[in-house]
Amino acid sequence: MASSPCGNSNFDSGLEIKTRSVEQTLIPLVSQITTLINHKDRPKKSERTLAAIHRVGQAVSVAVGRFVTVGEAIASENQELKDEMGQACFEARRAGDAIAQLTDVGSAMQPQTDGRVTVFSDRTGMVKAARLLLSSVTKVLVLADRIVIKQIITSRNKVLVTLDKLERVSTFQEFVQIFSQFGNEMVEFAHLTGDRQNDLKDEKKKARMAAARAVLEKCTMMLLTASKTCLRHPDCESARINKDAVFHRMRCALEQVIEIVTEARSCGENKVFPTSIYNTIKDFKCSVECLRENLHSSTPQIVAAELEALVERTEDFTDSPYTSHEQRQAILGLCQLARQDTQQLVHAWIQAQSVLAKEGTEELEVAILKTCQSISDLRRELHKVAVGRASDLLKAHAEHLPLRALKAAGAEGNLEAVAEYSRTLTEQKEQLVETCRLLCHVSGTEPLEITCIHAEETFHVIGPQIISAAQTLALHPSSKIAKENLEVFCEAWDSQLCDMALLLKEINDVFEGRRGDKRPYLSLPRPGKHSANLKTAKAVKLDAEEQTSMAKLGLELRLLSSDVDSEVEKWEEQEHDIVRQSQSLASMAYNMYLFTRGEGLLKTTLDLFHQAEVLSEEGLQLCSSLRKFSSQLVDEEKSVVITEMEKLVALCQQLQMGAKTPVQGKTATFQKVDSNIQTTRNIMTVVFSLLPVCNKLIKKCFLLTHALILITPPFPGSLPADHLHHFLILLVLRAFL
Repeated sequence: MASSPCGNSNFDSGLEIKTRSVEQTLIPLVSQITTLINHKDRPKKSERTLAAIHRVGQAVSVAVGRFVTVGEAIASENQELKDEMGQACFEARRAGDAIAQLTDVGSAMQPQTDGRVTVFSDRTGMVKAARLLLSSVTKVLVLADRIVIKQIITSRNKVLVTLDKLERVSTFQEFVQIFSQFGNEMVEFAHLTGDRQNDLKDEKKKARMAAARAVLEKCTMMLLTASKTCLRHPDCESARINKDAVFHRMRCALEQVIEIVTEARSCGENKVFPTSIYNTIKDFKCSVECLRENLHSSTPQIVAAELEALVERTEDFTDSPYTSHEQRQAILGLCQLARQDTQQLVHAWIQAQSVLAKEGTEELEVAILKTCQSISDLRRELHKVAVGRASDLLKAHAEHLPLRALKAAGAEGNLEAVAEYSRTLTEQKEQLVETCRLLCHVSGTEPLEITCIHAEETFHVIGPQIISAAQTLALHPSSKIAKENLEVFCEAWDSQLCDMALLLKEINDVFEGRRGDKRPYLSLPRPGKHSANLKTAKAVKLDAEEQTSMAKLGLELRLLSSDVDSEVEKWEEQEHDIVRQSQSLASMAYNMYLFTRGEGLLKTTLDLFHQAEVLSEEGLQLCSSLRKFSSQLVDEEKSVVITEMEKLVALCQQLQMGAKTPVQGKTATFQKVDSNIQTTRNIMTVVFSLLPVCNKLIKKCFLLTHALILITPPFPGSLPADHLHHFLILLVLRAFL
């Protein structure tokens, strides 16, 4: 607490608050103390005012007493913090008692003949007591937070020890027993780190924690199949390489979590990442715009150096073999324009200084505006290049052709074909890695930069792992576990592509200023925020004849949205992502139904097309949730969900493309409306069919989870090993999600 809201009083605890839970605990206390200190200093106070102040003072004292009792109990259970915690609790209790005495009504109403000082005559005494109370309470909370950190470290250490044992096992029986222990320890670690991630105030740390936990989530299943493959084929070099890579990645992720919670600086933390173009542009524009207020806020040499650093960053785009000639020329042209505008700015700046102007001249203002505009145009072009390439790659990889070819070649034992398709996958991996690097440049926020770096590292690692898994299968084409192992790594690749699509959407949201919007279930278009592809289109309403022809289709949409709403009400877990996203889709579909009747908030065809775009985006997010959910299921159950999910993906992409396609003329516009609503109806049909299936499977998973908890460790001989492995993976995935 650097400062409190209490007037000019500064309650400096000397401790930085890093978590929301500590901060939220302190807020009510600060509020109560503020009330006491900021009371009106009237010569006479009514009995009602005195009683109110007394109640607040007593409430503070009682609350502090309870708080200290808990702190002392924590101290008794943690000997290494006993002295520090004990001292902080003592100071907090002393401050609470002082506040109670200073707000005592009896002493306030007595003549001040006994020398006793109260809050009403000794404001300094109250401020001093308040400072001591806030400082000591904050210290107790921070010490308690250190215990949470200790729990995470202890949990990590347990996981590491078991991980070492797993890596050294030589028999299936030993592996089964140790993996049972490992699964339970990973569940505990996932819950602890999940709580910590949600509690962190620093968004960069939160993003790094999310990245590390995502690695652990995906690697748990990889570790299972890679280890089993290595045990089944102990002399296979590619199987060993595959397994070693998974263990190494898990250890790195575990270490990163500890670096975040302890704020330690390892080699990874000290690694210096190049400054993104976005940040360089932001710094440059700040230097330029500051000249309006202070002509001496910078120097021409500094501004010129900042511009050159910015231009140098664009080389990641212009030097890329995947950047087209037209894009390269556009970027170079904008860089040159920025240089020219900056030179004019420097000239106007020097002139303004030579005439001893106290503030910028009109010529300087024009130069500032032109320079900022040219830099903004450069940023827009770079964003278009990075996002365009990412979109093209995602479309190109939607069919997963190299992965399918690798699976087929491996199953046939064709090592030459595996080598050929491995080269294709490697090239795709390099394209994705470089694209993630470009997205990092234009991401717009530091947390998104971290997510881009995580995506880059993930593609860089998983690509070779898929290849080694395919080589193992080609060497042992009849091996069921080798086939399963390759499938797991291919699913991890597919999952990362889905994550990249969501990342791309977030980057676009930031660029277009939509970051942080709380989109309700009824996601409506906002004035002036229609799709760029539709800006030149004419916004029209349906006439009576068109509404009549739409009536049947609209009615189907209304019934389906009602059916989906009824289905989600049957779910026990109402906060589940699948429920939330399905409700959102149903609400938007109902809004489109109202449009067919000439009612609701969608007034024009542009409103409808924008709503269709938003609905398709929400549908794709539902697909991502379904994909994560399917990873917890066994083969037959998984196949059902995946099949329907793939239908949903295709329909959402069809709706997205249809909504963005420009049309001219009344007939074409009506046909586009009809097509969008039909596709929306088909989307809702698939969602309605999926909901009862997922609800049933989630209940089944819940029962299986609780069944596992009842199993007596280390391993019940009556339960098949494969079933236990499935239960453990289920537990870990549910904990990380």
